[in-house]
Amino acid sequence: MTPALILASTSRYRRELLERLRLDFEVARPEVDESALPGETPSVLARRLAAAKATAISVQSPQAWVIGSDQVADLDGRALGKSGGREAAIAQLHEMSGRPVAFRTAVCVMRGGASFDAFDTTLVHFRKLDHAEVERYVDAEQPFDCAGSFKSEGLGIALFDAIETQDPTALIGLPLIATARLLRQAGYALP
Repeated sequence: MTPALILASTSRYRRELLERLRLDFEVARPEVDESALPGETPSVLARRLAAAKATAISVQSPQAWVIGSDQVADLDGRALGKSGGREAAIAQLHEMSGRPVAFRTAVCVMRGGASFDAFDTTLVHFRKLDHAEVERYVDAEQPFDCAGSFKSEGLGIALFDAIETQDPTALIGLPLIATARLLRQAGYALP
């Protein structure tokens, strides 16, 4: 019998992505401080938080396999978080307008002392955006709970010139290609 599988996230985006793999899993909220450490790069931050989320739930459920994931928007080496509100979302999108932004997404699958991890970088090339279209977008989609203040799986796709990625699901928050590989390494039969 395969041990229980727990997604260490209450993100509906990650839950919906993991459901694509048709696995039975539970969802748990990891209590993790997501603040960056002094001098921490966006890549290191994403990796550290993915592992910390998996660890936080693994300690509570040591027999279960736990999936932790985190994504950080990286604008010229500076981490951009979730905006949390309209004005901050508008400001983020103006800052990214006409520029490439790297989205660093880490995933960690953990059980007891065993741990498997993967990392993805997706480069999003934003179009030059004017103020009216940024406001229309933010008002229409309200992407306040998303790193970078957009939803690429929705209307946010209209903000880009191009996306460079090996895994399009990584931009939504959980790289399924890597997650499936890690789960296979952990003993799950996929598909």
